[in-house]
Parts: sequence; C-alpha cells; structure tokens
Amino acid sequence: MSQAIRTEPSRPVINWMDVLWLLFLAGLAALPPVAEIHKQLTLLAIGVVQFSEGWLMARAPRRGAVYIVLLKIALATLLIDHTGEVGINSSYWPIYFLPAVTAAEYFSPVSTLLWTALASAAYCSYLYPALQDYEMTREGYEILAIRILFFFLAAMVVNRFVVENRSQIKRYQELSEALAETNRKLEQAQEEARRSERLAALGQMSAGLAHEIRNPLGVIKGSAEMLHQKLGESNPLASELAGYISSETNRLSALVTRFLDFARPLHAELSPREITAVLDRALHSVSLSLTRKDEDLVRVERQYEPNLPMVPLDESLSEQAFVNLIQNAYDAMGSRGGTLRVTAASAKNANRDGVEVRIEDTGPGIPAELREQVFNPFVTTKKTGVGLGLSIVSRIIDGHHGTIRVEEGREDSDRHGARFVMFFPADVETSEAQAS
Repeated sequence: MSQAIRTEPSRPVINWMDVLWLLFLAGLAALPPVAEIHKQLTLLAIGVVQFSEGWLMARAPRRGAVYIVLLKIALATLLIDHTGEVGINSSYWPIYFLPAVTAAEYFSPVSTLLWTALASAAYCSYLYPALQDYEMTREGYEILAIRILFFFLAAMVVNRFVVENRSQIKRYQELSEALAETNRKLEQAQEEARRSERLAALGQMSAGLAHEIRNPLGVIKGSAEMLHQKLGESNPLASELAGYISSETNRLSALVTRFLDFARPLHAELSPREITAVLDRALHSVSLSLTRKDEDLVRVERQYEPNLPMVPLDESLSEQAFVNLIQNAYDAMGSRGGTLRVTAASAKNANRDGVEVRIEDTGPGIPAELREQVFNPFVTTKKTGVGLGLSIVSRIIDGHHGTIRVEEGREDSDRHGARFVMFFPADVETSEAQAS
C-alpha cells in the first residue's frame, strides 16, 4: 500500500537588504516629527511596498514596475505632506530619490527620465501652496533646481549601471549558448570519430573473415553443382538438396560481397558535380527495380533549391549512398505506401558552405534509442537485414568530408517516418567564383 509523502511548504527567505530597509525606515520613524501618526503610517506603507516589490514583479513583470514606481511617488508625496509645515521645505525631500532610483532599476534611460520628471513634478506640486503664504527668493528657486537636478543625476547614474549590467548578462547568455552549441558539436564530432574507429576495426575484421569464408564457399558451391549434374534424375531428393546448397551458397556469397564492400578501403575520386543530377539518377535507378504497383504506392516529392553550388562528388559512390537510402525509404513504407520527399538546399555546417540533402519518408520511423546506432555495423530495423547498408552509406559520406544524421521525419503525417540529413561541403573554387 503506497503512502503519500507530505512535503512541507518552503519557508520564505528574508533578504538581509530588506532588514536594512526596515532599520532605516525605523530610524526615520524615530526622528522628528515623532508624534505625527500619518508619517509613521506612510513609512510603514513604504516598507510594505519595498517588501512586496519582488512578489509583484514575479507576478506582473511588465506592469509591476509601473505600479511600484507610482506607489512610491504617491507615498513620497504623502510623506512630504506630513513632515513639515510647508511641504516643499520638508527635510524629508530626499525620499523622492526612492522612486527615481526604482525607475532607473527597471526602465530604459528615456523612461527613467520621464519617471524622474514625474517624481520631480510631484515634489514641485507643493510649490503652489507655499507661494500662497510665503515669497520664494531667487536662492530658494536655486535650491529647488539643485534638488531636482540631483534626482535626475542619481537616476541616470543608477540606470547606466543597470543598463551595463543587463548588457553584460546578455553577453554571458550569448556566450553560454555558444559554448553549449560548441559542446554539442564537439560531442557529435567525438561520436563520429568513435564510430569511424569502430568501422575501421570492424572493417579489418570483416575483410579477414570474408576472405577466409569465400574460399570454402567456392568449394561448397562447386561440389553442390557437380552433385546436381552427376545425380541428375537418378536421385531427385539428393539433386534437390544439392540445389538448396547451391542457392544458399549464392546467398552467403552475396553477403560476403557486402562484407568486402564494407571492408574495402574507400577511395573517393572527387570532382565538382551537380548533386541534384546524382539524386535524380538514384531515384530513377530505384524506380526501375520496383514493380509498377510498388512504384504507384509512393508519391515522390522533389524540392531542389535553384542555383546550388557545385559539390565535390564521386558520382558512383554518392549515387550508391542515395540509392541505399531511397531503397530503405521504399522498404519502410511497404505496402501502405506514402510520400518520399527529397530536398536539396544551400546550408552551412561548421562555418563551411555546402549543400544539405534530406531524404525523408512517411514510414514507421526509427526508434529514438536506435538513431545514434543505425550507422554502426550489424544494427538494423529490418527483419531480414544484415545491418551493413547504412554503415557503408556513412563511410561514403565521410569519404566526401560530409556529415550524416537521422532525425524524426515529417510532422504533417500520422506516421512521422525517418529523415536522413546529409551535408556535402561545396567546391571552394566554384563557390568563390559564384561569390565574385
């Protein structure tokens, strides 16, 4: 029987800066005029607003700052009204630094100037009642101007620090994102290097095994054919069994040939070519091997960006890789059919210009846990597959100094399928000629 785990609510953490605020406000409350209850209540309200500032900003990030500054201007004006016979001469006039600095903390320089002007206007509003009973001298106006200029000076100094701090934070965030992207690419490069090492080791082992297996296979096949010829119709059962041996030997020989293709050193003879022409030949080659029914079940979409740069290709090898991927797409969609989309577009990879080719289908797709392993030898999702086809494709792409990865396919289909993304670097001389 399961028991519910009771979690205690987290206790609010009191910031030591807020404690200082309380001490400073308590000090102001203890200073004259002490008997003015409205002054004490206004100081208490300022303390409540200061304590609630973080809570309000968390719940209303855009409008919260406006409410806070307006409240502080209103409370500062009330405090001035209750701390002197003539408000504008109140010794508590520096309280207007509070809304000015708060505005500088949350707003842009222009908005800070406007909020400081509003706070200054609220302070100057006490000038009119003062003029009803007293006469302002030139020295009084100069003192008022000095006070207001200090409001603006303090606000802009704080705002400049805040703006610089925001810029620094933004730079750190951009640097962090760049480092994360670099780490991702580094991990991808390390995985590709490990995969290449595994492929090289398995290639050497496969070559040795294939050569050792091919010789006895030849002897077995020759012996089976001789038995079939000698026995003829005299022993139908033995002749039939000899035929089975011969056919299975042919299947094993084809498998050995694939092992040798996988193990054979790749010597790509690269020359600038139009990659779309190679893609079209691969699509045509696969369509010739299909029955009319299978071909009609699949709708082929070509999306080629015009004026693509030339790409150094070994036409034979690159066509072999494309044929393998296209054939896999047809096999994945099977009797249900679907859509095969082949796209080619300009792209950048690791600061290299090139062409990105995508071959995607609407089949059942490749499980997420297998996407990083499908290019390893002997990993396959087919019931009758050996798991060497995509390994050979990966070696061919590596021989073209490109990259290949597999992703989840189309989002506009009930079956997302698989998407193979290949990048081929552009021919340097051709790219420079096009750029000039």
